[in-house]
Amino acid sequence: MNKAWVYVILTCLFEWMWIFGFNVATTWWHWAIVITIILIDFYFLSKACESLPTGTVYAIFAGVGTVGTALMDVFIFGGSFSVAKGLFMGLLVAGVVGLKLADNKNEEDDIQKGVA
Repeated sequence: MNKAWVYVILTCLFEWMWIFGFNVATTWWHWAIVITIILIDFYFLSKACESLPTGTVYAIFAGVGTVGTALMDVFIFGGSFSVAKGLFMGLLVAGVVGLKLADNKNEEDDIQKGVA
């Protein structure tokens, strides 16, 4: 696995941690931990963007964060789940996968043209 994809995975994991922290932090030192996690998360996000297309990285970051937050709300914080929520989460995931496939298509075209 490419090192940049490891950074994408790490930024998604850290994003879930600080989102969880937003829901449970109650003291100043909880918030200090949350802010530290956010800074580490943005470091991994920037490292991923060095080698991968920024649009793809951010789409994955936002998509995984959104779906993860919705699922966290349902399974950890007792939120409700509906068919519409599931449908739109699936649509979001399909959009992220489609964006990644479109980036691969552009890279293949550049290689065939001798640009890359």
